[in-house]
Amino acid sequence: MDQRPIYLDAHATTPVDQRVLEAMLPFFTESFGNPSSNTHIYGWEASAAVKNAREVIAQIINATPEEIVFTSGATEANNLAIKGVAEAYFNQGKHLITVATEHRAVLDPCAYLETLGFEVTYLTVQSNGILDLTKLAAAIREDTILVSVMAANNEIGVLQPLAEIGKLCHSRGVLFHTDAAQAIAKIPLDVAAMNIDLMSLTAHKIYGPKGIGALYVRRRDPRVKLASQIQGGGQERGRRSGTLYTPQIVGFAKALEIGVESMKSESERFMQLKQQLWSMFEPLDGIYLNGDFTHSLPNNLNLSVEGVNGSALLLALQPLVAVSSGSACSAESTAPSHVLTALGRDEKLAHASLRFGIGRFNTPEEITTVGKIAIATIKSLRTVI
Repeated sequence: MDQRPIYLDAHATTPVDQRVLEAMLPFFTESFGNPSSNTHIYGWEASAAVKNAREVIAQIINATPEEIVFTSGATEANNLAIKGVAEAYFNQGKHLITVATEHRAVLDPCAYLETLGFEVTYLTVQSNGILDLTKLAAAIREDTILVSVMAANNEIGVLQPLAEIGKLCHSRGVLFHTDAAQAIAKIPLDVAAMNIDLMSLTAHKIYGPKGIGALYVRRRDPRVKLASQIQGGGQERGRRSGTLYTPQIVGFAKALEIGVESMKSESERFMQLKQQLWSMFEPLDGIYLNGDFTHSLPNNLNLSVEGVNGSALLLALQPLVAVSSGSACSAESTAPSHVLTALGRDEKLAHASLRFGIGRFNTPEEITTVGKIAIATIKSLRTVI
């Protein structure tokens, strides 16, 4: 079998860590009960596993177990947060605020709410992708019910000032939601200290299984009201019905536990690899860094390349390097990245971008190889043009 390409697309997804898989396996074949079945040992075992996972996740973000709502992933969590708040609070106001560089899982629910008569303000960002807090403060109105700002951007990795945003929102009596799918286990997150009211999480970006996520929902100061979007069996205190997927929940908690334990050492290693890769590209003419090198995820490097066709670049790299040009969820679209155009990149540069997502299992040798391959490919395509 031919050698598979080097994987540098960790923002799209990550492989399941072997330790996570081992924790999950018994709940497929031995302790396979429904956690809602409370009349026999199979249900008790599953219920105990879910309870433990909920406690682990809550402790890591400084929440209580009752504030964790399991979902199928961050997309569902975002939809539940945004639509759930809109439905629960529309008598108090119908204005929401978000940012132009958000994931489609935030922008699309907001666009949907606009068709129902809600008003959404889409804030622009600075050239490095970071939100100007004075713009946010000016946008908050008497009828604003929710502000949604992602913790770490999925394309350019920039980190938003969550604590400052949360403090501003609470001072104005507005709920604050953050999509932390890319940030969890990469940076410390404390929902109490950061005044976060709702936070969306997922497992598959942190070496856990796909198909499982969670929404943190604050229970006090203030107590967040939330209209459920899936009705049925009344699971998750009626906020999200559906049989709980015990193996996935166990895997989510294990992945998060491992990620937080190794966060400091892993972040330092990622930053070294990121610097190693950037130092190879930096001397080239026509290479533009997207975002902010320092105030961003340590494993993210997003570049725009002048003088090449974006599709041709990705096609040439594909046999040797698994990398993307932006969000995996928008890969079918032919439009340029809305994140990069929001930074001021023109359409050609936005199309000709590379998003490198460095992962837990990448080595310095792989980074060097990828840099050499990408630079040689860029030079070759430029001579063709």
